[in-house]
Amino acid sequence: MTIMQPDLSVFTALESEVRSYCRGWPTVFAHARGSRVWDEDGHAYLDFFAGAGSLNYGHNNPVLKRALLDYLECDGLTQGLDMATTAKRAFLETFGETILGPRELPYKVMFPGPTGTNAVESALKLARKVKGREAIVSFTNAFHGMSLGSLAVTGNAFKRAGAGIPLVHGTPMPFDHYLDGKVPDFLWFERLLEDQGSGLNKPAAVIVETVQGEGGINVARPEWLRALAELCERQDMLLIVDDIQMGCGRTGAFFSFEEAGIVPDIVTVSKSISGYGLPMSLCLFKRELDLWEPGEHNGTFRGNNPAFVTATAALGAYWAEGGVMEKQTLARGEQIEQELRALYDAHPSEVAAFRGRGLVWGVEFGDPSRAARVAGRAFDLGLLVETSGAQGDVVKILPALTITPDELDEGLRVLARAVRETA
Repeated sequence: MTIMQPDLSVFTALESEVRSYCRGWPTVFAHARGSRVWDEDGHAYLDFFAGAGSLNYGHNNPVLKRALLDYLECDGLTQGLDMATTAKRAFLETFGETILGPRELPYKVMFPGPTGTNAVESALKLARKVKGREAIVSFTNAFHGMSLGSLAVTGNAFKRAGAGIPLVHGTPMPFDHYLDGKVPDFLWFERLLEDQGSGLNKPAAVIVETVQGEGGINVARPEWLRALAELCERQDMLLIVDDIQMGCGRTGAFFSFEEAGIVPDIVTVSKSISGYGLPMSLCLFKRELDLWEPGEHNGTFRGNNPAFVTATAALGAYWAEGGVMEKQTLARGEQIEQELRALYDAHPSEVAAFRGRGLVWGVEFGDPSRAARVAGRAFDLGLLVETSGAQGDVVKILPALTITPDELDEGLRVLARAVRETA
């Protein structure tokens, strides 16, 4: 693909240097539909990033767009603070009937604010309030957000340094596979909990991702997650599952922890819960944990009613019939796994590993700089992929759940070509 130099002058002149994704994709995007994005010069790109997982149902999904347009056309409330509205009622009823009820999940629903980090902050605050303790345990290579509380339980040194102040009350423990099986799971963690001389304050909660997205697509085994849940119960700690990127069907089931057969005390959800890329997040928690006083945690934009509308439409369209979306996602995941295995076999000295679940996969390279070069070449060839991992050494594959098999095959061919051409 031949790409003319776009006019990025206003962005470089006025926008902060903190911008990131646009540096890897140096063009000006104009419109999108499904799994395709077009720039203002008409060049088409196949999207294997899906808004960092916020567009599980693709760009401008027609079912969700119709529901949104109908709502706006009728002058429905757009901003509702935490007032009761018809849009919120429809979402809560549908979420209860479609998601919570069939799974027998005993959760109350909290709307903490527009983004994932808002959900994490509320989860940490609630855990501390319930248990009367300050310490939180997280895991190596975790990512939970960029505000101070969630950053304190994030592992990436570069992101943590941006805080500018000490990040306290968070203690990291080894994630699954971190010690390559040389040490039994949770041996170190439980030893610290039981040793009065360890220096570890009794934690209020443990926060974990079942698949670490920003950390490099590190997949926790179901048995590891079950052992963690048992440890939390045994040691009187709450278990928080951060399902912000891996929830809403990304790994197959609606919640990524379902495969492990656990019921976390608290769950954070965001990204694709609105279905349309609109800001929305949830903090779900067991009913007995609802110790909040009215107004004790609030935020102006926790009542994004257009997001309630598209979220309700997404649940009705894709999750009302149990198992259909999950089976499709798992089938697409098998398609990716087969192609990545072939890529690995073709480049054994360069591709260090590949791993994933459902429709989230990562390709790790022995040379950390290689992943960025592969992503850059993929962009030139019309494919949007990003990197992840502490050293940026993993190419992340995160397409929409609605992507077709042909589109998936096309993107994987482009990725393989990018690997070959950056050797």
